[in-house]
Amino acid sequence: MDQAELATLLDQLISHWESEVVEFKRGKDGFSSSDLGKYVSALANEANLRGRERAWLVFGVEDKTRVVVGSSYKEDPAHLQADKKSILDGTGSFTVRDIHVLNPKDGRVVLFEIPAAPRGMAINWNGHYYGRANESLVALGQDKLDEIRAQTLATDWTAQLVEGATLADLDPQALKVARERFAAKHANRFSADEIAGWSDATFLNRAKLTQDGAMTRTALLLLGKPESAWRLNPHPVEMTWKLEGEERAYEHFGPPFLLTSSEVFARIRNIQLRLLPENELLAHEVAKYDQKVVLEALHNCIAHQDYARLARVIVTERPDRLIMENEGGFFEGQPEDYVLHDRVPRRYRNPFLTQAMTELNMIDHMGYGIQDIYRRQRQRFFPLPDYDLSELNVVRLTIHGRVVDAAYSQLLMQQTGLPLADVLALDRVQKHLPITDDAIRHLRQKHLIEGRKPNFFISASVANATSQKAHYIKMRSFDDYHYEEMIVGYLREFGQASRKELDELLRAKLSEALDETQKTHKIGNLLSALRRKGRIRNFGSMAAPKWQLTE
Repeated sequence: MDQAELATLLDQLISHWESEVVEFKRGKDGFSSSDLGKYVSALANEANLRGRERAWLVFGVEDKTRVVVGSSYKEDPAHLQADKKSILDGTGSFTVRDIHVLNPKDGRVVLFEIPAAPRGMAINWNGHYYGRANESLVALGQDKLDEIRAQTLATDWTAQLVEGATLADLDPQALKVARERFAAKHANRFSADEIAGWSDATFLNRAKLTQDGAMTRTALLLLGKPESAWRLNPHPVEMTWKLEGEERAYEHFGPPFLLTSSEVFARIRNIQLRLLPENELLAHEVAKYDQKVVLEALHNCIAHQDYARLARVIVTERPDRLIMENEGGFFEGQPEDYVLHDRVPRRYRNPFLTQAMTELNMIDHMGYGIQDIYRRQRQRFFPLPDYDLSELNVVRLTIHGRVVDAAYSQLLMQQTGLPLADVLALDRVQKHLPITDDAIRHLRQKHLIEGRKPNFFISASVANATSQKAHYIKMRSFDDYHYEEMIVGYLREFGQASRKELDELLRAKLSEALDETQKTHKIGNLLSALRRKGRIRNFGSMAAPKWQLTE
């Protein structure tokens, strides 16, 4: 928000003050981190109970008179923004959405924008829950804590108790790893010796895997023995890995998901690739798939699966990419909200499971996980992930395992400071996906793209050395995946195409090193490869083919 918007907001908060969801403080420089964390816990919990999207902690306003007096709290912007990390450390999984600074003539005002606690998940500070009693900061009453916890227990499949399940149904190795992960997550709150001294029942309650010692579906999903999976019938309780391409294979993985998610990753063929930066002799060696990217995505599938639909999580490995599928539509907002706009989810399909996975350091439930996946792919100079939400109640995430357009990767190597919005637009250009007119103008002004709408491509000026230009053309010409995606993109846009139309699409893009006969054979080979992969089909004749997608 700009200064005018902040000034309007402050006037509204002062005029329509509700003591439980707005707190005014003088906010002197010595205001402690501990008190800050307690207020964040209290205000987040009260906003949840009152159905508000957010609460506000305001420094620089006198509490009694509601007059702006100015605040000297952390005038260094870097120190002020560091409060986000401090709060996250104390709560374990929650922090403020943003910290705004207003500079009116009466004095500096700092506004902490605090999201409401997610449904079913009260926010604690260093293990204690806080709330408000009118204008006072107090321990969150048991009635309020129960009210928050009960918000989703009736509808959350993962929170339900499993009749007859006991500690004997849990895998000992999974339980050991769970303690280690919990200790690493909460090293600032509990010593390793203290956690080691807890009984299994105490630990499971602390890690939010059980309810007062009773086994939940979450506990069996994450820590259960394989032979105890029957207790979750009729749910299949599976993740399936399948290999597609010249070789075919598959394998099913059941509980404990805390361990078997890593076993799924181990099945994926993860060779080292070499990327050569322009004007350098030493290549970058990177793994085909980043382990953190794959596990973050897989754990998101587990956390957000709609278990009531009795489906499994599917990981499909193709020669050039991974496709992860889980049942249930994207539950809160759209993927791009989390990539570009730091959106914090307000609701979860499986809040009990989500909180337990957060306690075990498997996921981040502030919405930063998706952003991290995109950031790590960008740092590796690889194409960005693609979300496909076209099928009702299914989320598909594609993670690319090879370069699509060498110019894109070269550009990322050369210009590491490109804004993420530009990288996202360039990624769509290399995949021949549409971009907005504003993005087109912006990328043209920065000389990052060439061509005419809709056939844009990354500017060849990124390969400005003579030898690199030749290498650039060669790479683009013989990267079959690049041309296959052009064909798929064309069919997706126009529904069908004749061989003549596809020749017109591709012939000018192929290397000048090929003669016309070679170009004809090249296009025929690309179409045959896509047909064998089951991605396109010919519904015309051999003499007059008509191609369309099989999807």
